[in-house]
Amino acid sequence: MGAKRTYNVNSVTPTATADTADLVDSTYVGFFKGGSSTQRTKFNEIYMGGLAAASAPTLMQLARSSTVGTGTAGGGTDAADNPETAALAAPVEVGNTRVTLKPQRSSTLKLLNLAFNAFGGIVRWVAREGDEPAIVGNTATLGEATLSAFTGGTPGLLGAHVKYETA
Repeated sequence: MGAKRTYNVNSVTPTATADTADLVDSTYVGFFKGGSSTQRTKFNEIYMGGLAAASAPTLMQLARSSTVGTGTAGGGTDAADNPETAALAAPVEVGNTRVTLKPQRSSTLKLLNLAFNAFGGIVRWVAREGDEPAIVGNTATLGEATLSAFTGGTPGLLGAHVKYETA
């Protein structure tokens, strides 16, 4: 069993971004990048709750990255689910802000479509044990995934959390 963690973003207004285009700092829910070349991270749960003041079709996607981001990570909070969890020697890099090279969502490596109306709507996805999408390592195209808005619709303010496990 690995280290189970929760990444939380209190509020963000996603920007609809085309595949293979740079994601803009603080306008996507998060990126997840392995802490080493062999680390495996699987996604167990994604929850997003709409906070928009009007109808806001929000086309969110969890996808692997075609270009892996580099630089300082930040944004959101990340915590161990169990206080007895040992610190990882190479923690997963998580956040929704990058300083230098921006991550880019792959056009072919999409894992989940989580479209919903951010005007009070919610989406909660929970993986069946053994069927969790995962990333391995820390390089393109298998070592990073992002949760971001695809083009179309009018993305609205939302809050979110992602539960993941690293081994």
